[in-house]
Amino acid sequence: MKLLVLNGPNLNRLGKREPEVYGTETLDDVKEKCLSLASQFNATLDFKQSNHEGVLIDWIHEAEDTGVDGIVINPGAFTHTSIALRDAIAAVNVPVIEVHISNIHKREPFRHESKLAAECVGQICGLGTFGYELALRKFLQQS
Repeated sequence: MKLLVLNGPNLNRLGKREPEVYGTETLDDVKEKCLSLASQFNATLDFKQSNHEGVLIDWIHEAEDTGVDGIVINPGAFTHTSIALRDAIAAVNVPVIEVHISNIHKREPFRHESKLAAECVGQICGLGTFGYELALRKFLQQS
């Protein structure tokens, strides 16, 4: 099984940015946990982060072309604004699970709506970085 984990804007600041909301783990910590889990299932995992919407869109398109079996995406603030990311997810035949470290539904009202959720097979939010593991397990247990 081949999986892709995508991280959107400002997630490179995990561990530094608002630790009371996002915790103290860094994105490298999350990456190591994800890679470790994937290896237990003999799966390959590519873990990426970009602050640029177009780069994330390109990676989603490439996922279908390179035989990725599932995408876990934490789109960051693009969740609430990006119809382009929503359209990219809709344009590929690869299942996507949306993940958020914080509970977007308990935060500021502008964070309550996800432009992407309707095109994803599921959404996990509010469980901290454990949400990444849950999303990966959903894909890994299907293999």
